[in-house]
Amino acid sequence: MANDDRIYRVMFVNQDQAYELYVKHVYQSDMWGFLELEEFVFGNRSELLVDPGEEKLKAQFAGVKRSYIPMQAVIRIDEVEQEGVAKMSDAKGTITAFPMAVPPKKD
Repeated sequence: MANDDRIYRVMFVNQDQAYELYVKHVYQSDMWGFLELEEFVFGNRSELLVDPGEEKLKAQFAGVKRSYIPMQAVIRIDEVEQEGVAKMSDAKGTITAFPMAVPPKKD
């Protein structure tokens, strides 16, 4: 798989909702403690069946060039062969925060 063909499944929590999105680029942001997600990938509109959940996410991220996600909200990032269906569901159960180092205090 060439670098340009890579697709990542990113799962994170936002306001008691668990998001599962597919993107082409994931970067560590220049803003401390954030990841950058770019080039969101959604299913083709030519498909006969339309998933209302995915359409809601498509509308929510329409026009978004880049999204900044706090690292502690990230559940998992996977490199996948092909995109799946983007999902948003209620965050149920215990979700452990991503471990982070605290920057040293400046005196």
